[in-house]
Amino acid sequence: MSQYPTKVYLDNQIVDQIDAKISVFDRGFLFGDGIYEVMVKIDGKILYEQEHMDRFKQCLKKINIPFRTEDLPEKISDLLQASQLSDADCLIYFQVTRGTAPRKHAFPDNIEPSFVMYALPISLPDINQDHLSVITMPDFRWSRCDIKMISLLGTVMANDEATKQGAYEAVFIREGKVTEASHCNVFFAKDDIVYTHPVNEFILDGVTRRIVLSLCDDLGIVVKEEAVDQANITRMDEAFLTGTTTQIASIRQIDQHYFYQGDAIGSTTKKLQAAFYEHRKQLEPIIDGQDV
Repeated sequence: MSQYPTKVYLDNQIVDQIDAKISVFDRGFLFGDGIYEVMVKIDGKILYEQEHMDRFKQCLKKINIPFRTEDLPEKISDLLQASQLSDADCLIYFQVTRGTAPRKHAFPDNIEPSFVMYALPISLPDINQDHLSVITMPDFRWSRCDIKMISLLGTVMANDEATKQGAYEAVFIREGKVTEASHCNVFFAKDDIVYTHPVNEFILDGVTRRIVLSLCDDLGIVVKEEAVDQANITRMDEAFLTGTTTQIASIRQIDQHYFYQGDAIGSTTKKLQAAFYEHRKQLEPIIDGQDV
């Protein structure tokens, strides 16, 4: 993936990356006061576009940022064309902040939200065959993790610590229970039953998470949306992560505990990975910003 995009959609115009500049008084810069979303386009399809758009709108509503989202598909198409990525697999990032105003904690009245979007080439495997190592750490973040906010210091700190320890992810523990990871949702499997934290203010309701739950239903896999106790992690048969770019990835090691050695991914994880790939293939391609 390139370090920087070639083009950036800034408010109402597409500019060269070097010319993409915001005010130092933008509330996103000063307070992290904004919402973001990430999607991927693979084989001519923006994967689960409507689900991502719906979550984006819901998060904007949660923090009371008025922003018109109806034009986003057309803007995405224009950006991809300008970035010469219309026919390429790519990652699409966009964010909306409350806008620019003199620094004050309370929300200012009657200001225009700021919009930024860019796209980068990406290569994703059909099935994520990685065997991941993760660490656990206390969930020291705030209590509104359901909001996909641009203020990510807590998750950045956690993921940096994981990286320093040679791990892919940091799995959070809150009051003795597994919540989520720094940029993924977490699942466990025991005796052919899948466990994952329920949707509440302590996790982000991941789009891939929702797809996995739907696939479990299709496959007849029992799901219990309940948090796994940290003390029970080693009693689980399997564990895996889900996310937009992670897709479904097997966890081989969590802290000092190994779920398996070598490349022996668990049967439930394998089954869901295959089903996710088949589900992805059935999505309709897009033409000029519209579903076919």
